[in-house]
Amino acid sequence: MGSGRRSTGAYGTALTLLLLSALLSAGCATDPGGPSPARAYRAGDGGSRPVTLTVGVFGTFGLQEAGLYDTYMRLRPDVAVRQTSLTRNDVYYPQLLTHLTAGSGLADVQAVEVGNIAEVITTQAGRLVELGTAPGVDRRAFLPWKWAQGTGPDGRVLALGTDIGPQAVCYRKDLFAKAGLPTGRDAVGRLWAGDWRRYLAVGLRYRERAPRGTAFTDSASGVLSAVLASAPVRHYDGRGALVVADNPAVREAWDLAASFARRGLTARLQQFTPGWDQAFANGTFASIACPAWMLGYIQDKTGPSGHGRWDVAAAPRPGNWGGSFLVVPAAGRHPAEAARLAAWLTAPAQQARLFARRGSFPSASAAYPLPAVSGARAAYFGGAPVGALFAEAARGVPRAPVGPKDGLIAQTLADTGMLQIDQTGRDPDDAWRATMKALDNALDR
Repeated sequence: MGSGRRSTGAYGTALTLLLLSALLSAGCATDPGGPSPARAYRAGDGGSRPVTLTVGVFGTFGLQEAGLYDTYMRLRPDVAVRQTSLTRNDVYYPQLLTHLTAGSGLADVQAVEVGNIAEVITTQAGRLVELGTAPGVDRRAFLPWKWAQGTGPDGRVLALGTDIGPQAVCYRKDLFAKAGLPTGRDAVGRLWAGDWRRYLAVGLRYRERAPRGTAFTDSASGVLSAVLASAPVRHYDGRGALVVADNPAVREAWDLAASFARRGLTARLQQFTPGWDQAFANGTFASIACPAWMLGYIQDKTGPSGHGRWDVAAAPRPGNWGGSFLVVPAAGRHPAEAARLAAWLTAPAQQARLFARRGSFPSASAAYPLPAVSGARAAYFGGAPVGALFAEAARGVPRAPVGPKDGLIAQTLADTGMLQIDQTGRDPDDAWRATMKALDNALDR
């Protein structure tokens, strides 16, 4: 799938969601409609030979695995589509920047992770094709905040959204029951509706009767990321200025996450490490901030014993964690045809199909009424109506500005600062000062 999962560089190690499609039960996805008619071949295309378009991605992006390229080639016999892939975004992305700057070595269509998109569209704008006017693109089909993330300072649309990571909270019904808490997803969602501080209050209730050897949530870093994901302003303001050190929302999220650590509500884990993986299998924690792409990860790591024990409730406030885009380098061999392909791959019908087959949640809100999304339920999670639940969350995500170093900042806050509070008991104020200094160094301020 796309980086609706946490990926390296901006969001950690790339994760494959092979299992999430097995979680979902909905109407069968059908082959989507055809793209715009073919343009005439260019000189050098080899006469009757197909135009060959390459798509560069990182991780298991899902477009190929869901059969979208094969469908496109059936609909467009004049076009061949080939994919190149690097496993890790922290390897892929620096190479992409180098190739964009050089104007060579590029695929016709390139994937970009959300933590990198602002840097790409601000520093590489002149090297990218305008996609807002590409055949088949409809601005109204996309979530406004996702569309805005792919729009450059001059108003040109340089990136089309693929997947997103709208957040919920996944929780263990068996552990909640033993702690005397409600277990029905609607009742659980009402416990913390509207405020992440209410999530802390539920954690304190859980702690009073917690089953032996369990914690309320996995990590303070996870809480920090989830709270910031629902803030209308995070690391950058609407003018593009870096405000992480002075933004009250960041410090409030920091203090709240630190409270989880200092009050003994976390399992003191670092996300996306072997210990974290094992904690799922051991039932070490009772809840976790849970973007759509994490459902498959939970099933993979918890295994068959967790079937029916996990459920999904609405998060205290809507937020987004993860997602990707497609861009078209102007230096590609076939930029017009590449723009058509990017438009088709990100159209609502294809995004719905990608969700049904790979679990990548659509950034095209026009896909939400389609049966593959609206009827999707997760059997492993007690039949939770994940299509409707995550669609509602996605519509409520604030239109927060995204800056060029968002990924680096998020990783530093979580893995440099908050992790020390959680695992070593470092004083939150001391950790804050150290983290701001680390950010100054990393950003050459």
